[in-house]
Amino acid sequence: MSNQNSNPNNTKKPLNGKLIAIICAAVLAAGGITTGVVLSLNGKKQPEPEESSVIVTEAPTEAVTDAETEPVTEAATEKPELTERARELLKQNPETVGWITVDKTKVDNPVVQCGDNEYYLDHSFEREPFRAGTVFMDYRDVFGADEDKQSENIILYGHNMANNTMFGSLRRYRQDLNYYKEAPFITLESNYRVYDYVIFGLVITEGSASATWRYWDMENLSMRPQFNAYVETVHQKNMVKIPVDVRYGDRLLTLSTCYSDKDDSRFLIVARRFRTGETKEDFLALLAEENETKAE
Repeated sequence: MSNQNSNPNNTKKPLNGKLIAIICAAVLAAGGITTGVVLSLNGKKQPEPEESSVIVTEAPTEAVTDAETEPVTEAATEKPELTERARELLKQNPETVGWITVDKTKVDNPVVQCGDNEYYLDHSFEREPFRAGTVFMDYRDVFGADEDKQSENIILYGHNMANNTMFGSLRRYRQDLNYYKEAPFITLESNYRVYDYVIFGLVITEGSASATWRYWDMENLSMRPQFNAYVETVHQKNMVKIPVDVRYGDRLLTLSTCYSDKDDSRFLIVARRFRTGETKEDFLALLAEENETKAE
């Protein structure tokens, strides 16, 4: 969560001596599916601070009676309206925080968030027991109406299903390292607006509690050194060089799923949000130009 506000509770709480449990389900014999990994951490998601109303009055220039006093008016920033999709989803599950679509894959799912990173490992969107789980957002992330308070790095978890549901179809990116050129875009909707992202990182990394790069603890990248360190690590671990620039101040999105049960490794897709004025055509032209350069 961004530390742009002064709430001291935004800092991470100690884990009270308990180890972080990394849950990566085994192959499901009945359905022939492999579940992915999501991190289980102790703690509670901090709620967004409530917006306050500002009362504005006009000061009189001379003594006035009550009858002459200017009426008090309330100046409050209007909160964006819920999207039509969000209204429908929130009726089904009040823990809905958005919807994710990954270009040219089967990822087209609602996104939920609760007070921990465990519940939706094995519960459906309808909150029924379900081995495939649901795509969910890290409990510490903020993705509300106020963009200034949104986390600098949104982290989403989904199981690596062999039938390509949840995040299973994302394996295509690591099986064919040129596939990102065909499908470089991710759309992540909040309950209020739609955001486009472009992929810049395909990473296989450690997922155990002893990992040196704890990507799951890096939703707060408000400080330049932390932001640059995260992006630099993505570049170092990147499976392919992608010509998309990233700079401090960009909003990031990290998708996390299981890579191998044997060593608790994870496959990450890391993207950045479109900047003002950028279009999909811009990036498609950039990738096409890279292909022409390599051909020469």
